[in-house]
Amino acid sequence: MTQRANIDAGAELDPVHPVQPPSPAAGRATGLSTAEVAERVARGEVNDVPVRSSRSTAEIVRANVFTRFNAIIGVLWAIMLFVAPLQDSLFGFVIIANTGIGIIQELRAKKTLDGLAVIGEAKPTVRRDGRAAEISTSEIVLGDLVELGPGDKVVVDGEVVETDGLEVDESLLTGEADPVLKKPGDKMMSGSFVVAGGGAFTATKVGREAYAAQLAEEASRFTLVHSELRSGISMILKYVTWLMIPTSIGLVISQLVVKDDNFKQSVAYTVGGIVPMIPEGLVLLTSVAFAIGVIRLGRKQCLVQELPAIEGLARVDVVCLDKTGTLTEGGMDVTELRPLNGTDEAYVRKVLGALGESDPRPNASLQAIIDAYPDSEEWRCTESLPFSSARKYSGAAFSEGDGENSTWLLGAPDVLLPTGDPSLSEIDSLNEQGLRVLLLARAGRELDDPQVATDARAAALVVLEQRLRPDAGDTLRYFSEQDVHAKVISGDNAVSVGAVAGKLGLPGASNTVDARQLPSEQSEMASVLDENAVFGRVTPQQKRDMVAALQSRGHTVAMTGDGVNDVLALKDADIGVSMGSGSEATRAVAQIVLLNNSFATLPSVVAEGRRVIGNITRVATLFLVKTVYSVLLALLVVCTQVEYLFLPRHLTLLSTLTIGIPAFFLALAPNTERAKPHFVRRVMRYAIPGGAIAAVTTFATYLLARHYYVGDGAREAETSAATLTLFLVSMWVLAIIARPYTWWRICLVAAMGVAFLLVLAVPWLQTFFALKLVGTTLPWAAVGIAVVGAVGLEFAWRWVDRRFPA
Repeated sequence: MTQRANIDAGAELDPVHPVQPPSPAAGRATGLSTAEVAERVARGEVNDVPVRSSRSTAEIVRANVFTRFNAIIGVLWAIMLFVAPLQDSLFGFVIIANTGIGIIQELRAKKTLDGLAVIGEAKPTVRRDGRAAEISTSEIVLGDLVELGPGDKVVVDGEVVETDGLEVDESLLTGEADPVLKKPGDKMMSGSFVVAGGGAFTATKVGREAYAAQLAEEASRFTLVHSELRSGISMILKYVTWLMIPTSIGLVISQLVVKDDNFKQSVAYTVGGIVPMIPEGLVLLTSVAFAIGVIRLGRKQCLVQELPAIEGLARVDVVCLDKTGTLTEGGMDVTELRPLNGTDEAYVRKVLGALGESDPRPNASLQAIIDAYPDSEEWRCTESLPFSSARKYSGAAFSEGDGENSTWLLGAPDVLLPTGDPSLSEIDSLNEQGLRVLLLARAGRELDDPQVATDARAAALVVLEQRLRPDAGDTLRYFSEQDVHAKVISGDNAVSVGAVAGKLGLPGASNTVDARQLPSEQSEMASVLDENAVFGRVTPQQKRDMVAALQSRGHTVAMTGDGVNDVLALKDADIGVSMGSGSEATRAVAQIVLLNNSFATLPSVVAEGRRVIGNITRVATLFLVKTVYSVLLALLVVCTQVEYLFLPRHLTLLSTLTIGIPAFFLALAPNTERAKPHFVRRVMRYAIPGGAIAAVTTFATYLLARHYYVGDGAREAETSAATLTLFLVSMWVLAIIARPYTWWRICLVAAMGVAFLLVLAVPWLQTFFALKLVGTTLPWAAVGIAVVGAVGLEFAWRWVDRRFPA
């Protein structure tokens, strides 16, 4: 799989790739001129597909304003403004404030995301006026000559002009896993990426005409869907809507038709029964929690390309790490050169220098060789074989300047040498020290021979030292403490990878597995993966298979990587994490991009996800307890044919003090609890008994008050007593939800209690909220009933924990 260079002694070498002679289409090799580019821009032939990491401002406003529950509340608010005092319309102003907060927070998140997307945006190399320059993807015009190297993503459709062993992976478009060798004249599809070699192509379709433009735009959008948390909330809201419809109709008939009271007052009490059924703040709080998570991570140079990735990483129990670029830094240093079989060291240095010069886009290993051994100008490359993760070696054929021709291979010793070769024992001892070893071998066959590595003669060992990331050890320790199993999956020698992992303190680093010995059957592979921690000589397809095998065992898998060989596994993993310095292809498919290239940022992402999920689960219980007791109170009123208990102002006050304000603080608090599945079941198992107890105790107080109070002011006294019971029971729900207690949680609960006491004690607040406790007997009875309810809550929730464990 090579592309022979067309050598012409009199040809002028390409200024960008000196070793790559120009293609036969020499007239086009310089690319467009500045004038031609200007003409195409004027005609609108520009790659103007918007690269967006977030929803537009209009979409954000629309999503927060035009909701089902905002529509219901808006109608009820309009009615209340006509029939009742302003204080009974407070719920409408609360909704406006909540919606405004949601819009502002998401716009802040959008600003953060868009800013990070610009930083992390890949810049393709385009040749214009004979010079190569990096430009923004949106600046490419029709007819541009786009250069490609390993890991580059094809951003527009085109036609190949130059190739140097160019292999392109089109699996993201066609599903075909094998790379395609491209020749001049072949088509290039946007959305594919280069796995080996290099070349250039002419852009034939740009903007929305490009094959994968629509898919790429859709895939890169900031999204609020496809998460268990949000789908669970949507399911709850759907059932709440179905419960609301018959209950509300019954309440309307009960209050407006059956009861022959003042019409306006009946309307006010009816609306007071409908409004609290709506858990309107739950969706808002979820969006705000996610948005603030994005902002917090953005400050740490972490680009969240899909919002639910924050949630997803919090659920991860296995993280697969690529060694190079994740545990080690990208650069390497040559520490030793060991000639073999009597090869002259000076000659070996010349070979290595020529090999380094033969690849216009060297990987980290070859770059270290280039730095250590400068090229000899006497040698000319006549044919090259770029490095491929699948074959584990690269190669080149040279004219040495003295009439001699030679072919050389550079790659993994255990791939190029037969089993049992004496040199391998020497290599094993080096691998055990965590050193990387490459073998330089002279081939006896043509470079385009599929069996070129057969019978290759070993010439030297190149020993490379990898630079460990200083923060990698702490990060691995964090995952271990959080019961997240780390698996190191690398294309390097397994023993060498194990030694590196051992230096960083990875549990089980001594259990290394050569992936060439892995079983192909998925269940057997999954067993091996569960039992071991370090895997070497893994091919790109195997990485993908390993992710699938782990998922088959019920694991939630995160995959980190920065190389083109990681793309397929990143795409299939539950969460793909790419380094900012990684290839364009990896950044395109990953949900999370670490722009600072720091593996140490991952614990922050995990912690942010756990904070969001754990806290939303807590506050969802608060909101849904209110929904349950509101529906049950309405049903009890309909069945007993009594007046509804509360005016809207009463429930606005209760919701603000026992749900709204506390939920905001609890949703943003630190929370390291590991995310658990079955969100709906976990929330409803508390909300149903909690809401039922609150409804029964409140209605019992109300019925008792109806028999106790008579005459003028009785209705207000009855409502006040019922409000006291409901507040105390709701406060106990809040007190349970706030556990485990910290000083600020205790202060939060206490502050809400003090605020309610102020309403009862200050005369103008009593009048404003129509709350006045009459006498002492009934108020203390209301407190006693609330205490019984609180005890019932404790027993009920403990029974639920035992009977329906999460």
